Amino acid sequence: QVDLVESGGGSVQVGASLRLSCAASGRPLSNFVMGWFRQRPGKERELVVAAGKNSGSIYYGVADPGRFIVSRDIAKNTVYLQMNDLKPEDTAVYYCAAGWVLTSAQDAKWWGQGTRVSVSS
Repeated sequence: QVDLVESGGGSVQVGASLRLSCAASGRPLSNFVMGWFRQRPGKERELVVAAGKNSGSIYYGVADPGRFIVSRDIAKNTVYLQMNDLKPEDTAVYYCAAGWVLTSAQDAKWWGQGTRVSVSS
């Protein structure tokens, strides 16, 4: 059993920054890809960005590489998402996920409960 627990969401103004964290417990996930999906109202869950074991293995979905930065702390079994210059269109529930690959929601083996991000102008 793997539990993924997210934190760091909230309500912010346009241009603000947030850092989401996702801590995994139950087993080491060093050999899995960990990442972030988001689901906006009325939309399907979509990949934001994911990170493999090595720092050079970054897989971008909808994330703007100039604003969203994913990182992992393998020792802490944790993945982070630094979101800068937030825009109203970034408003969504953000989910942490892990799997052998993470190219779509169907790939995820484990999910967090989600953390809400709301950006207002």
